[in-house]
Amino acid sequence: MPSSCSIRALWILNNQDIVVFSRRFLVVERRWSVAVKTANERSKDNEDSNMLSSSLPTDYELAAAFAERRKREGSARGYGIRVKQSIEGSDSWVDDPITRHIVSLHVKKEENGEELTFWPLILHSKGQYYILVLPLVEPDHLKAYKTLCRRSDCGNGVGVDGNLSSLLLQLPCITGAFMVAHVLGDIITSDLIEPEVVVSAGSSVGGLLDSLTGSIGISARPKPVAPPVAASTNSSAIGGVSVTSDTPKIGPRNPDKDALRSFISTAMPFGTPLDLSYSNITAIRTNGFSPADTPPVDSKQPGWKPYLYKGKQRLLLTIHEIVNAAMYDRDEIPDSLSILGQVNCRAELEGLPDVLFPLTGLDSRRIEILSYHPCAQVPEQGGGDKQSVMFSPPLGNFVLLRYQAPCLINVPVKGFYQLSMVSENEGAFLFKLSLMEGYKAPLIMEFCTVSMPFPRRKVISLEGTPSIGVVSYTKHSVDWKIIPSGRGVGAKSVEATFPGTVRFGPWKSQSPVDSGSVQGDDEDSDMEIEQGNNMVNVEEYLMEKMKKHLPAVDLEEPFCWQAYNYAKVSFKMAGTSLSGMMIDPKSINIFPSVKIPVEYSTQVHSGDYILWNTLGKCPVAVAPAN
Repeated sequence: MPSSCSIRALWILNNQDIVVFSRRFLVVERRWSVAVKTANERSKDNEDSNMLSSSLPTDYELAAAFAERRKREGSARGYGIRVKQSIEGSDSWVDDPITRHIVSLHVKKEENGEELTFWPLILHSKGQYYILVLPLVEPDHLKAYKTLCRRSDCGNGVGVDGNLSSLLLQLPCITGAFMVAHVLGDIITSDLIEPEVVVSAGSSVGGLLDSLTGSIGISARPKPVAPPVAASTNSSAIGGVSVTSDTPKIGPRNPDKDALRSFISTAMPFGTPLDLSYSNITAIRTNGFSPADTPPVDSKQPGWKPYLYKGKQRLLLTIHEIVNAAMYDRDEIPDSLSILGQVNCRAELEGLPDVLFPLTGLDSRRIEILSYHPCAQVPEQGGGDKQSVMFSPPLGNFVLLRYQAPCLINVPVKGFYQLSMVSENEGAFLFKLSLMEGYKAPLIMEFCTVSMPFPRRKVISLEGTPSIGVVSYTKHSVDWKIIPSGRGVGAKSVEATFPGTVRFGPWKSQSPVDSGSVQGDDEDSDMEIEQGNNMVNVEEYLMEKMKKHLPAVDLEEPFCWQAYNYAKVSFKMAGTSLSGMMIDPKSINIFPSVKIPVEYSTQVHSGDYILWNTLGKCPVAVAPAN
């Protein structure tokens, strides 16, 4: 059986544990049946033989098994670690957090009542749906996992043979199955976002909302229908860190089954994933191919460029950075500031050209390149401040490279936030902030907002007037718009203070054991398990277990999540990068040589930019001694 990824079946369930879409791949299933027959013939253990099945469950059987697992494990995700409620044979018995994402199901067959185990099932939650993907593995791998589920020592100790980590390292198909699950989740929630490439206002193509099929410029064909894209120009994601805009993304309430079938049949024919790019697949299905798409003689057309561009040529590059920070305002705890960045590109170039340009600011800025797009060719870096990058660009917007770096310029927003309870239901707070101190043109801050979340308390009233900006409050937060959207501030220092008082509704005890589940945005927040006569939320139970050595929350901060309170800063800047990463448009070379306009821009967004309460508790990682 080859080690490449093959998918036996996949299912999509809604939050009522009903299968709304499923697909089985018979070619892959035949390979599994042959492997099971061989394994059963050589097995001398009848119990091992009963573990294996050559047939897949029906949708009803799988939905029942998924609901039963939710009840057994406490939620759809489960515990991930062994607790008192764990039973032998369950995923949590393995005592490994990865079992929250790679699960097993014990399916009871309707015709004979036999219980069969299916593993590894990739579980991905997206919106109101759960996606389950079952990749093809060796029967011995399934047997090994069943053995782990019954070991008293969990199999995760140091030096222990046959633990879950060593087992998963033998299964590269797990990574492929995760990719399949994630792209299916994006399709059913219409959350397909292209990397943002900033273009001039008069441009007819390009930009975040410009889909691949709407602008690839294929001649002699009707304009294709763009695939559904739900995004805003202020949204982006780098390394799992999202930047939200004022406009929420809204996806369809029911999955588009035709879109799923169309994508699956093309992207993974016969159960083998070939190309999981939704834009590529949609363009190919919409436009087909013609003799005009033939590449030049002696040129090899890469898989990431199914069509050759025809039309006005240009090149667009955008450096997009996310700033993450933890500001403590304490002598004993240093502040933390880091940058995650990426170079987004759109190359509307005819033929199959190569683009060469130097990245500057690498050495002195301690920039660490994390990854390149497969189209890039990069020589080994021998030190210095520059590194040349050559790439054969695909169509549409794509991420050329990702990197991380410290902040070269001064802290964008610095200062402190203090909050103390003057009574059980009233808190006094003070902000003192400095924005863009020491910054110079061409940097501008387009907007800046500070939010104080109070997830465990209801805000009744707010008193106080900031020195700049406007203030509003909701049921569980206070929002201070220092620089409203559309009123950007140039490269000049802005001092902002905000003293005030916030009053809450009557305090109610929120201990994990007697409060029941706390409703929130967490994917499993509505799932509960039974513990004696009480109900306990699984997520809270796990967090309580992990922070058992943390001092208990007192009345000074009764509204805080996880015993901490904080304010979160959101901002957007433009003009130059904060890491020192730079691209000189004049140094870009294209082979074969052609003169085209090059548009270059930079954008900086805040990520998790946190001001911890100076007067309260705060989490911190101790830096290792030099």
